[in-house]
Amino acid sequence: MVSLFLILAQMTLPVRFEPGKAQAPPADRQVLAQSITLVLKPSRAARDLSSTTMLEQRIQQQFFESADLKYQSAELLSRPIQDAVAALVGGLTAGGRVLVAGLGTSASLAQLMASLLIGRFERDRPGLAAMVLGVDGATLAALATDPATAGSGGSSFDQVLSRQIQTLGQPGDVLLLIDNEGQHPALLAAAGAAQAKDMTVIAITGRTGGALRSALGETDVLVAVPHERRARVLETQLLVLHCLCDAIDQQLLGEQDPA
Repeated sequence: MVSLFLILAQMTLPVRFEPGKAQAPPADRQVLAQSITLVLKPSRAARDLSSTTMLEQRIQQQFFESADLKYQSAELLSRPIQDAVAALVGGLTAGGRVLVAGLGTSASLAQLMASLLIGRFERDRPGLAAMVLGVDGATLAALATDPATAGSGGSSFDQVLSRQIQTLGQPGDVLLLIDNEGQHPALLAAAGAAQAKDMTVIAITGRTGGALRSALGETDVLVAVPHERRARVLETQLLVLHCLCDAIDQQLLGEQDPA
């Protein structure tokens, strides 16, 4: 900074003015001006380093926020997850099936959960009866565009899950619903259709469970991830599904011998 002040002081030296002649800054003043530009303007390398540091910090913050939510959820969700395991194991061991459904990005989690039940999680075991609802494009399009499936005052899409539950669901089956908020009418209709079939409903949602919370019965289970951001909710819902699979294996196969 001292050198900058010296440069500014030298630039304030008087310049002789000659009338009728165009005035050009002396060469030494041009050099001084260029010096100031170099002092005040950060180098490209410095800007790139600053940008990289800020990006790294932003990425790290994503990990910290996700880890904090998982830590908080460990205590808040362990009991409802345990209740969900009891409902799933009870239904499967009694000959029932697990019907899994989700809308939007949650449909991918629904497919993953069904594949882990039918296939395996981390231990070898017989496949468990599970199926995904609402992911077959042809069936989904047919139900969503059929006016006959729309209830009074509703839309056809609101019935895409409930119609499949009415057709495929049986007493003793378990419906596992996955959603970020729990507000969509299709989820509410699905829960109602399952309850009418004497099925247990497990809802894995974000926030407080939305309208789906009020639609659940006494024997149903709500696992609500306490966060507003969808990305954080999805990450924790994936962990919840893994917890369910691990606990199901433990209940069916017993404790695993340490390697």
